[in-house]
Amino acid sequence: MSLTAGLTNARPDLVETVTVAVIGTGAIGRDLVSKIDRSPTLDCRLVAGRNPESAGLRHAQSLGCATTAAGIEAVLAAPSPFDIVFDATSAASHREHWPLLEPLGTLVIDLTPSKVGQMVAPTVTGVAAESARNVNLISCGGQASVPVVHALAARFPVTYLEVVSTVASDVAGRATRLNLDEYVAATGHAVTTFSGVSDVKVILNISPAVPPATFRTVIHARVPDADPAAVRAVVDRAAERVRSFAPGYEVVACTAVDDLVTIVLKVTAHSDVLPPYAGNLDIINAAAVMVAEQYAARPDRVSRTGVAS
Repeated sequence: MSLTAGLTNARPDLVETVTVAVIGTGAIGRDLVSKIDRSPTLDCRLVAGRNPESAGLRHAQSLGCATTAAGIEAVLAAPSPFDIVFDATSAASHREHWPLLEPLGTLVIDLTPSKVGQMVAPTVTGVAAESARNVNLISCGGQASVPVVHALAARFPVTYLEVVSTVASDVAGRATRLNLDEYVAATGHAVTTFSGVSDVKVILNISPAVPPATFRTVIHARVPDADPAAVRAVVDRAAERVRSFAPGYEVVACTAVDDLVTIVLKVTAHSDVLPPYAGNLDIINAAAVMVAEQYAARPDRVSRTGVAS
């Protein structure tokens, strides 16, 4: 099902296809290209990496995408700017890429924990502000936790939040390992920003377990006199909204004992190229594609005749 189907402000016949480029050909880039390929509104014109022998470039070629090993230089050298550029590299690389991409006027969707652009968690923030040219998807743990902590803090007097995510070692690539400090900082910043809770702790576990561990995020919250039924209702409503774009998102457990609330979330990947346990990559890519499709359908882009304005 197209993510555009969940929009209430656009008709599919009035949404013009937008051109996109992807920078980064690791596991997250491969899955992202597959999701873009399934979208009726996103036209992938270029996939850019650095290693001409990478599996990501081969996969993009198999889908009929133009590819290059010239990295961002090829994106900048395109005859005309792409409508959207997805950056699936690393936080450090994105900080270098953004000053080069900004003059193009394109929408940049950042899948790294760089903290450069406007943070987006689709069910919490909705469509990015019309003035935003750089939107940031925070992190996989951020996409899993922010909808729930935002809903909890909106309903209850939360005093402390702890977010612990576990990813399988074989889907935690080089960029993820290089970005551990940035991951913790970006996720913690997002949790505080969207909950209003300043006392926050974030942990990322990279598990070598065999068989691989399915992506999980555990949220511990201090909520005075928490009512278990009321907490569960809030969490279930938040999870249902996330499943509109990430169908593998599941509440495994939700308990409230005295003032300690514990919520266990699991994300199973729905992907052509990822194993089911790689929900960490699936959820952030699904969010990125949803943001892109919403951008394509925005009223300021689509006229009454279906032509971008």
